[in-house]
Amino acid sequence: MINGIPPRVLKGRLDNLLGELAILDVREQGVFAEDHLLFASNAPLSRLEIEVPRLVPRLSTQIILCDSGDKNEDLAYRAGTLLNRCGYNDVNILEGGVRGWGKEGYGLFSGINVPSKAFGEYVEETCRTPNITPEDLSSLCNSGTGVVVLDSRPASEFRRMSIPGAINVPGAELVYRIREIAPDPKTLVVVNCAGRTRSIIGAQSLINAGLGNSVLALKNGTMGWHLAGFELDKGKYRPGPTPSENNIEWATKQAQRLAERTGVNFVDWKTLRLWQKHSEAHTMYLFDVRSAEEYESGHLPGSRTAPGGQLVQAIDTYVGTLGAQIILVDDDGVRAKTTASWLIQMGRPNVHVLTTPISSHTLETGPEPLELLQNEPPASTLQVDPGMLAAQLPHQEIALLDFADSRTYKHGHIAGAWFTVRSQIQSCLARIPDAPEYVLTSPCGLLATLATSDVAKHVHAPVKVLSGGTQAWLKAELPLASGSDHMATKPNDVYWLPYDHKEEEAQQEMRKYLSWETNLLPQIAHDASVKFKAILPE
Repeated sequence: MINGIPPRVLKGRLDNLLGELAILDVREQGVFAEDHLLFASNAPLSRLEIEVPRLVPRLSTQIILCDSGDKNEDLAYRAGTLLNRCGYNDVNILEGGVRGWGKEGYGLFSGINVPSKAFGEYVEETCRTPNITPEDLSSLCNSGTGVVVLDSRPASEFRRMSIPGAINVPGAELVYRIREIAPDPKTLVVVNCAGRTRSIIGAQSLINAGLGNSVLALKNGTMGWHLAGFELDKGKYRPGPTPSENNIEWATKQAQRLAERTGVNFVDWKTLRLWQKHSEAHTMYLFDVRSAEEYESGHLPGSRTAPGGQLVQAIDTYVGTLGAQIILVDDDGVRAKTTASWLIQMGRPNVHVLTTPISSHTLETGPEPLELLQNEPPASTLQVDPGMLAAQLPHQEIALLDFADSRTYKHGHIAGAWFTVRSQIQSCLARIPDAPEYVLTSPCGLLATLATSDVAKHVHAPVKVLSGGTQAWLKAELPLASGSDHMATKPNDVYWLPYDHKEEEAQQEMRKYLSWETNLLPQIAHDASVKFKAILPE
């Protein structure tokens, strides 16, 4: 059963949240980024079976689904039907959708990860986080002054572009590793990211931890550096060092002080196990805030990887249920306590840190298991291997559908493949010439497999899946084409970052992005659902 919920009722729930609530916007990410509710998580209908189990793991959670609200759009209803079929029993649709919410005078937000970005801007204003301009930083680096630049982004972003000489120390690692990097209290520490908020949170983390060094956030990050006319490194990687026992001892002490100041909760192993046994009554997220590499080398069964800096800076992509329990674990408590302190300041009070190191428990190894909603089985299990498909394409009439996102498709796809969005499959197929055979692909083949049922409903021909997806094609050393020459629909499925644009457009997009970030704070200023409360440095 799917119920409707009026905007005013939902707004009242958000302003005075009791219990648990999940708001899922089921439009594609690019459309979601145009305008959405502040505390909505994006779970596109195209990927619903993949996204919902980790965003909303409890089947009895009250879920509010929303789409644009246009009369000719049925995304929310289709998503609700799927969720009902998969066992979710409290599914609701926002009446009037996003448009209806806006007509009531309630706030709509553009961009992605808005709660985290707005929080970063709030922290800067409240704590008066000090910063440094790219021009001044460049002068200091050239003068030989003792300065270290710490890039607080994930390694993948660092490799794409970084400030020359910067060291990669992702957000939650800063307090953990800083004394190893800057043992001299006279060394100036500068924290950067791509834009603003991860620099701010990173710098303020070190200040809140009581680091004796002067700490500054690089104003506008690598974008500001680029706009100031300075060169960025491409493809470089300079990771932070492993801290010594003495420096871990310092970090442990400072993280504990920070936890006490912010009211971090703690849970022992016995209680955690009890909570896990009763997870049908309350939603509980168990996050390992170490690096993904550390997670894969050994983690608690049932835990998910969520490197602390990214959990704070993109919480809506990890936690779909408002009011849920969040349990953080690591090996010595430093990263978990630092991360927890920020989540509490963001208005997530139900955060706990496990009191024992994960190394004292039985661990699993390998990547995070993928959990899928058990929807209707795929219409076809017919597969074709890359070599066979490569041999057939020049001689047979085959419609090749690629379900990769448009960014991935643009960078590399099998020649002749049509960019296709699963949630728009009927309109996409109307633009693709009929064929006696259809072959579906996606990066690893999973999304293509899920889409077989959707395609089979609209065509009268065999539907096959490329075994292993486009990754297997590439592994077989078969060529890829680039560009956007076979688009069955608009490429509005992803949020395009400034660096995704060509150079002549990128600078304009950077300025727009930075302006967007700085304008978030006034937008949330009078929203009663926002519960930010930052601590001031001692």
